[in-house]
Amino acid sequence: MHLEAWLLLGSTLVLCAIVAVRLSHGVGLPSLLAYMAIGLLIGESGFGIDFDNVELAEILGLAALVLILAEGGVTTDWRHVRPSVPAAISVSTLGTLISIGLVAGAAMWLLDMDWQLAFLLAAVLAPTDAAAVFSVLRRLPLPSRLSGLLEAESGFNDAPVVIIVLTLSTSHATAPNIPELFGIMLYELVAGAVIGVLVGWLGAAGLRRIALPASGLYPIAVLSLAVGAYGAAAELHASGFLAVYVSAVVLGNSRLPHRPATRGFAEGIGWLAQIGLFVMLGLLASPDELPAQIVPALVIGFVLLLVARPVSVYLSTLGFGLSWGEKLFASWAGLRGAVPIILATIPMVNEVEGADRLFAIVFTIVVIFTLLQGPTLPLAARLCRLKSDETTRELGVEAAPLEQLHAELLEVSIPPDSRLNGVEIFELRLPKGASITLVVRDGSSFVPGPTTALRAGDTLLVVATAEVRDVTERRLRAVSRRGKLAGWFGEQGT
Repeated sequence: MHLEAWLLLGSTLVLCAIVAVRLSHGVGLPSLLAYMAIGLLIGESGFGIDFDNVELAEILGLAALVLILAEGGVTTDWRHVRPSVPAAISVSTLGTLISIGLVAGAAMWLLDMDWQLAFLLAAVLAPTDAAAVFSVLRRLPLPSRLSGLLEAESGFNDAPVVIIVLTLSTSHATAPNIPELFGIMLYELVAGAVIGVLVGWLGAAGLRRIALPASGLYPIAVLSLAVGAYGAAAELHASGFLAVYVSAVVLGNSRLPHRPATRGFAEGIGWLAQIGLFVMLGLLASPDELPAQIVPALVIGFVLLLVARPVSVYLSTLGFGLSWGEKLFASWAGLRGAVPIILATIPMVNEVEGADRLFAIVFTIVVIFTLLQGPTLPLAARLCRLKSDETTRELGVEAAPLEQLHAELLEVSIPPDSRLNGVEIFELRLPKGASITLVVRDGSSFVPGPTTALRAGDTLLVVATAEVRDVTERRLRAVSRRGKLAGWFGEQGT
């Protein structure tokens, strides 16, 4: 095929995938199923495109996963996730190990697998999928600590599993030295987290001090820093996946210019990575081999869903104050997606005996149980009596540097349910050095006075010096949440 034909095919596939996103969104399904269906449709049993390069699939899959984790980190609200981080770390480490042990035991007992293939199967199925979690759970009205736990877990749990899969993916694997393996995991996770924090902090500090000539360069710089964190960690034999996610969280929650634009750009790149990844995985799968693995997939899938996941969540969250309803929902919401399928290519590349069967089982589990779990999550949330504890939507604040004035221009959008509605300008009590210079309302703009009352839907242009920029944003957020007497209620806008 000529370049023109490949470009036409690629653009058509992306547009079809975008339409599929809209259709799957309406029924509550993760879009990954639609993308994989497109891959199967154009593959060897459909339009006849033959793709069986496992090594290339592994490389492209890991690269796409890096971009998906970067997008997940950039769009994660740290204030929302922070209270759940200790529990998420416990579920991502202790819970993952418990799940691996239970699923591996079931595979050896029920499917008569040898120990190596059983533990590989259990390991690749252990992590929840960031793309699936971010695309489905962020639409549900859940308690903030529960949604924060599930988001953070999906960002954290890839790292320890990758170490285990790589350790077991040899042609003649022997039982690993458990203390040595734990030591390696501890080093890689700690070093990856430290590298991610350093790259994120240094990158944010640099971007705040450099006025780039075009606003579109800021999102590119942020994403490049996050990907660079992965490369730096990998070179130091640390966890690149944890580094990219942590650095993206730091960058996405730092006081950066054009932060909403950066989030939008990251979301676009994340969607494009998901489309390419899942279409490729659909191409890689051999439809003729999948029906034979339906029964083993159902057996292991139900062990994972009804036994391993609930037990691991229950034991790893002891002492963190989660209710029974939250634990039950977290057990049901352990969505699998691209990560298990990508990890299943590693044993194939290393020519582990039975790796082709393992890939088919994992692929079948992802398809069947995504169809089962995805649409039922709203019902599960209602049965567990869960509801959102957020009463007011957050302000959208865009910032651009005013280099010569040593100040920043903030663009503040007031959401419909904000308590800024009806507050007069003087009642905001903004710090000295901050001023609302323009109000955009119903398509027209005007310069406000001290007694101008704000309305829901207004867009404010606020100029604030660098010294009071953070205080100004916190004050606006506080009033948006609790009204002009926010300070009396202990609301500081953090």
